Amino acid sequence: MKKSYIFLFILSLPYIIFSQTPCVGNNSSGFPCNDYDLMNHFNKATLSNEDGSDIWGWTDPLNNNEYALVTFEDKTCFLNITDPVNPIYLGFLNSNAGTNYWRDVKVYQNHAFIVADIVGAHGMQVFDLTRLRNVASPPESFTADTVLTSGWNGATIRSCHNIVINEAKGIAYLVGCQSANGGGPMFIDISDPTNPVAIGQYTAEGYTHDAQVVTYSGPDAAYTGKEIMIASNKDRVVVVDVTLPTAPVKISEITYSNVSYTHQGWFSSDMRYFLVGDEDDEISFGVNTRTIIFDFLDLDNPVYHSQYTGGSAAIDHNLYVKGDLVFEANYTSGLRVLDISDINNISEVGYFDTYPENNNTNFNGAWSVYPYFDSGNIIISDIDRGFFIVRKSGTLSIDDSIFNKKEVSVYPNPANENVVISVQNSAIKKLQLFNVLGQAIIDSKVNNLSELNLDVSHFKEGIYFLKINNDITQKIIIKR
Repeated sequence: MKKSYIFLFILSLPYIIFSQTPCVGNNSSGFPCNDYDLMNHFNKATLSNEDGSDIWGWTDPLNNNEYALVTFEDKTCFLNITDPVNPIYLGFLNSNAGTNYWRDVKVYQNHAFIVADIVGAHGMQVFDLTRLRNVASPPESFTADTVLTSGWNGATIRSCHNIVINEAKGIAYLVGCQSANGGGPMFIDISDPTNPVAIGQYTAEGYTHDAQVVTYSGPDAAYTGKEIMIASNKDRVVVVDVTLPTAPVKISEITYSNVSYTHQGWFSSDMRYFLVGDEDDEISFGVNTRTIIFDFLDLDNPVYHSQYTGGSAAIDHNLYVKGDLVFEANYTSGLRVLDISDINNISEVGYFDTYPENNNTNFNGAWSVYPYFDSGNIIISDIDRGFFIVRKSGTLSIDDSIFNKKEVSVYPNPANENVVISVQNSAIKKLQLFNVLGQAIIDSKVNNLSELNLDVSHFKEGIYFLKINNDITQKIIIKR
């Protein structure tokens, strides 16, 4: 392989849209933002002709690669987002029974479990995510590894609104199903993921729209180690001990003022507080986005604590807690990030608005968010615009593994005058350099070189992004 030193000079190229765009002046590639940068965006039409719905994530334990599981009315799409600037659309799993309304997905033991609502005899799809490690010709059309249609006591599992999994225990909870149990949770043993078995259900409290199930480790010592379900049941929150799936026991329930549709909620990290979104209160009562906080110090006697009111009348949908931050997908106002380190003084500390048209009280925009990747990648599903990857501003550094691949060497970095770029087991055929605004300042074909010298002496100080052969990206910092 040839080795050479060449000098590349700045090209006069028009402005182009580049996937990674920092949030500058509360704008990132046309999307309103604060302290969260756009990494990449897949338009809905790239993935599906139908509206977007749920989203979840999977981290491969073999190599820590990160994957997004993005659902639409007609399918579930799988993307490798390990390099968030250059995600790869690997393929999709079509609906098991038609196209309509909602599709939800969760993960357990390297398998995805998928349900859909108002689509007839869909059942629960199971997909082995390790199949994503080697996809020869993406995007591939996948088939499910199995589909569960047999429920408890001979019932048939058809359409279900949502699926809940406590990943510390091998049980899935199907909620809002169209079945004889009135939409209460069905309990499915998924300890052997491709051989799921229904093992119980809970019908006493009627329809459950969404829920969180945890192995309890909160302040109420009476329930330590128990499996506790916090169910959002349209007009109230219900606390259930589901440790024995064949004999679940109601612990308590609580409601709140101006209840319209108790949609979904999540524990604070210490399990002291439970945060809830009511999906219809903005419509019914003309209030701004409202997050309701309950004090769960005593699970037998939960009490209302307070509420946080957002800055617009956007409808809240799904929220998830990571550490002291709450990540809310609030439809037309997009992703909103709240700091709850002081539960008595909650504040918004960032946002990325995937629906820039307005923040009206409409069912458009961000459906859900998944903030649990260790890398800091945050993924958002949007009804109208598909799939987004964002990160907290300033968190993507040259020390991150995605910018430190073994096959590429960039030295010195930070640089002043010259940068030596070399590759192993490959050749440089094309080289591009972008500034942080997404402008291509170098776009050059290279004649199969293994090493080259890039003159950066005439560039301004700052951060630049190097793309080699369209699929390898490195960050270069120029510092005087």
